[in-house]
Amino acid sequence: MRAVIQRVSSAEVSVGGKIEGRIGRGLLVLLGVGRGDTAKDAAYLAGKTAGLRIFEGADGRMTRSARDLDAEVLAVPQFTLYGDVRRGLRPSFDGAADPEWAVALYEEYVGLLRAEGLEVATGVFQAMMRVRLVNEGPVTILLDSIKLL
Repeated sequence: MRAVIQRVSSAEVSVGGKIEGRIGRGLLVLLGVGRGDTAKDAAYLAGKTAGLRIFEGADGRMTRSARDLDAEVLAVPQFTLYGDVRRGLRPSFDGAADPEWAVALYEEYVGLLRAEGLEVATGVFQAMMRVRLVNEGPVTILLDSIKLL
């Protein structure tokens, strides 16, 4: 699984002009599920997401996590994180998981974040979404469960 995590002061996702998920201060997570990913990958990324210390503490350093601050999370499914352009200019998405499996792991990830006590808003799987955000910092972190395990 791959995640692009951004520290935000606000973020929202809409489908067809209707807002589906909105958060204040917290994390926007763009989440991709790859072929071969399992519940172990979802658990790994959920733990990392909840505990990632990218919010400033009293000393001005990044010492606080979303869990520490009861920050919100907007989790948006994004299979294009598995786009491969090593050959040519049009991405191949052969590395992305089949939609049936991907939605199950996406929902597992969201459930695990909620089990960590985080308020989680979501995007809509397999929909054309518009994501708006205000990135703080900017702070953007890339996570990949395969490379990091």
